[in-house]
Amino acid sequence: MTAVAGVLIPTVFVLYVLFGYPLLLRFLARWFARPVRKKFFQPHVSVIVAAHNGEAFIAQKLTSILALDYPRQLMEVFVVSDGSTDRTDEITGQFKEVRLLKVPRGGKPRAVNAGIAAAAGEILVLTDVRQQLAPDSLRRLLENFADPEVGAASAELVILDGKTGAEASVGLYWKYEFGIRLCLSAIDSIFGATGAYYAIRRELAVPIPPGSLLDDMHLPLAAFFQGYRLVVEPGARMFDNPTGLDLEFWRKVRTLAGNYQIIAAYPALLSPRNRMLFHYLSYKFARLLLPFALLTIMAASFGVPEPWRQLLIAGQLAFYGMALADRWVPDNFPLKKATSAVRTFVVLMAATFCAVSILFVPGERLWRAATEVRKG
Repeated sequence: MTAVAGVLIPTVFVLYVLFGYPLLLRFLARWFARPVRKKFFQPHVSVIVAAHNGEAFIAQKLTSILALDYPRQLMEVFVVSDGSTDRTDEITGQFKEVRLLKVPRGGKPRAVNAGIAAAAGEILVLTDVRQQLAPDSLRRLLENFADPEVGAASAELVILDGKTGAEASVGLYWKYEFGIRLCLSAIDSIFGATGAYYAIRRELAVPIPPGSLLDDMHLPLAAFFQGYRLVVEPGARMFDNPTGLDLEFWRKVRTLAGNYQIIAAYPALLSPRNRMLFHYLSYKFARLLLPFALLTIMAASFGVPEPWRQLLIAGQLAFYGMALADRWVPDNFPLKKATSAVRTFVVLMAATFCAVSILFVPGERLWRAATEVRKG
């Protein structure tokens, strides 16, 4: 392959993944949508919150759950304390309508498994400890299960406005990501769930392997391969504060490393058994290849003829230089939005590259890294 081809082919690939596929997906969602047959639906539900040392959030979280616009007699609430050593258990005990399950420290998958084993609801609702839930969110989420084709439904995560350019760029990235998920949901299914808040039919739940980084993909994909749809409900909202790039970096390392685990657990994702194979390859799988395509472009640029060599190298140095300089660019500077967006992109690409580390280190180490950054 010539140096010119070494630049052009990965460039076309990058442009397709970032812009071409989302545009194609929007077209398909507009003209080939399969609306979910939603209607009033009130099953017995089990709400499960897996928490490890969540004392900073647990009181507000449980208050948010108990304020849901849903009949209390049809809802049971569990907090599965994953070996918490702070006041999580004590605070949870103050909520008489909440059942506390204490389990030895073993990671989120084992805690979720314990909650599922104790649950009696027809629908399991899994939610993380940080996010606050809109009062009508559960009712709206459950309306999707009136359609017998729906196996799991995810809520909409609303990132509150950030105070810094970096936080705003992370929020903008999530809007871009959520738009893709909405389109996939309209066509058929997303590839998992929004782990912070989603629901799944009890009979479709399977044990989550210890050490899994993406319980919110492992559990729903079992339903997907049984022929059920995995959908998004934009009317069911939860709210979270924006995160900085340090935390977002480790979160993306963990989630993208989890995608390698998911491929190993569900090899059918890369086979014709996956009815969404084209979309999986264009979205999830292609995302894992993006940093390698960018590195190929950089390496091949040194072999193209002049004057294109200098233009290509200078353009890439300017692009990555913007990312490097953003940390010192004032928030009121006219180009701050551009530098923050570039820096966010570069950080996410670096996280994608580092996700390959799952092939060499245990998944628990990636969980630990993200947790330590969050505490800091």
